[in-house]
Amino acid sequence: MRSRVLDAGDRALVTRLLDADPVGNCFVASRVEAGVLDPSGVGELWGYPAHAPRSLLHVGANIVPVAADAEALDAFALDIGRWRSFVAIVGPVAQVFGLWDRLSAEWPHAYADARVVRERQLLMACTGPTAVDADPRLRPARAEDFDSYFAGAVHMYREELEEDPLTTNPVGYRRYVRSLIDDRRAFAIVEDGRVVFKADLGAMSRRVAQVQGVWVAPDLRGRGLSVPAMAGVTDAILAGGRIASLYVNDFNAPAIACYERVGYDVVGELTTVLF
Repeated sequence: MRSRVLDAGDRALVTRLLDADPVGNCFVASRVEAGVLDPSGVGELWGYPAHAPRSLLHVGANIVPVAADAEALDAFALDIGRWRSFVAIVGPVAQVFGLWDRLSAEWPHAYADARVVRERQLLMACTGPTAVDADPRLRPARAEDFDSYFAGAVHMYREELEEDPLTTNPVGYRRYVRSLIDDRRAFAIVEDGRVVFKADLGAMSRRVAQVQGVWVAPDLRGRGLSVPAMAGVTDAILAGGRIASLYVNDFNAPAIACYERVGYDVVGELTTVLF
C-alpha cells in the first residue's frame, strides 16, 4: 500500500486532523469514536503519506476522504484498486470527484457507472439558539411507533436515494430503523397513531450530531410543519452540547428554506456518488 492503515497509536494525529473541521468531518470522527482504529473495529482508516499522514480515507461501506490533496488521491485510488467493495463515496466536492475520476479512469468497469450522483449538497450547521419555537408535539419515537415510523423511513429512502430498501436490504434496513428508535436517535410527531414527521440522528461525534432522514407525510407538506419540528430536533441536539448539522441537495429549495428559518447556515459543500 502507498497509504497506511492507521491504528490506536495514531489517535492523536487523527484527532488533530478531524478537529480542523468538526462539522465536515463528523462522520469520520464518529467512526473513530466507534473504534475504527481498534483491531476489532468495523472498517479501516487509511493515512497518507504513510510515515506522517496529512490526509485520511475512511474505508467501509462508505468511502470518505479527509483533507486529501492530489497526491493523496492518487495513492488512495491505487490502494482501493480494481474491486469495488463500497456503496458510496461521500465528502467535499473536489475530493470526491477527484477520487471518483481516478478510479473511473483506471477501472471503468467497476466505477464509471454510478447509480446516482448528487453533485452539490449543502453542508449546514446550527450552533444555536434556534430562530423559531419548537413544535411541542415532537418527541423521541417509541417502540409502539415503529410500524408507522418505518413506513415513513421507507418512503423517505425511496424519494431521496431512488432505491427501495425493501427490495435491496429489507431485513437490514428494518433492523437499522429499529436501532434508531431503541437508541433514542429517532424523533417524531405522531397524530392518531400515525407518524407525520420524522428525523433521525445519523453520524454523531463528541462535538457534532448530523440530522438525516427528514420526512413529512406527503399530504401535510406545505403547511408549515417542518420548521417547528426541525427546531425541536435541533434544540435536542444543542441541549446535549453538540453542534447540529445536516446536508441537503442543492435543488431541494423548500428544505433549504426550512433549515435556514430554523437557524442553520451553509458551512460547506459535499458530493455523494452512489453505486
